[in-house]
Amino acid sequence: MFDLLIIGEINPDLVLSGKDVVPEFGQAEKLIEHSRLTIGSSAAITACGAARLGLSVAFIGLTGDDEFGRFMLKAMQERNVDVSSCVVDPTTATGLSVILSRPDDRAILTYPGTMPLMHIEQVDESLLQRARHLHASSYFLLDALRPELPGLFSRAKAQGLSTSLDTNWDPTGVWDVASMLPHVDIFFPNQNEVQLITGVPDAAAAMDVLARRVPTLAIKLGAQGGMARQGDETITMPALAVDVVDTTGAGDSFNAGFLFGYLNNYTLQSSLALACACGSLSTREAGGTSAQATLEEAQAALRKDRGL
Repeated sequence: MFDLLIIGEINPDLVLSGKDVVPEFGQAEKLIEHSRLTIGSSAAITACGAARLGLSVAFIGLTGDDEFGRFMLKAMQERNVDVSSCVVDPTTATGLSVILSRPDDRAILTYPGTMPLMHIEQVDESLLQRARHLHASSYFLLDALRPELPGLFSRAKAQGLSTSLDTNWDPTGVWDVASMLPHVDIFFPNQNEVQLITGVPDAAAAMDVLARRVPTLAIKLGAQGGMARQGDETITMPALAVDVVDTTGAGDSFNAGFLFGYLNNYTLQSSLALACACGSLSTREAGGTSAQATLEEAQAALRKDRGL
């Protein structure tokens, strides 16, 4: 039995970090401080974070039969994520994200590769009978699968699973998730995405709109921490004070922490506190998974932060 079944994109991140990572055209060459090839993609980083906390996690995704695909599957497996239901397609190439990371911000260049190609026939739905919760990430990058996801989530809920969604960024700028939200128990946007999805420029009003459409909102606020809402209950939580190296994947580690709390019947406040701790601690090293916290590390950091 799996606590968590995650469906989403699989691609590594090439993280280039330093004080000045903005490229200059005209064949100019600039030197940076650090580079690292690491586990990328929102779905995979969330999976690794959840497994690191102690949840049993299975993953469904599509890769090419290439070095990037093999790197990802091996690295995820080493982090105790079950990748046996992932599909390898030798006719296409695994995607890649190049992340230009500064301590205070980042830019991302992504080659989609297999991300938009996975379709519903490649999804082993028998896993729904062996899981407690279904999560999907990068909704707007899953072009072939996206029209089928509402039906998949509906079938999951009919079998007793709870569900969650992190849309991540929409490169097309359309931001249409209307067909998904009726089947989502936990929605994981950041503050900017809340406003773009609702079309409401005021953040508080936009949150009110979404709160009427999903049972639980868990909103990522970056350096300010996070906010969660269930019905009329709204809670905010600051981020932990850490020496930030790279913010890549912090929101995905936030997801993992919140899901751990949710699946272990934590209160909304405790789930959000763990989410903020996991998101904060993940920024201590380059890449999204290198500094992901164990449950003991996250709890100790929370106690220290609260002076306990």
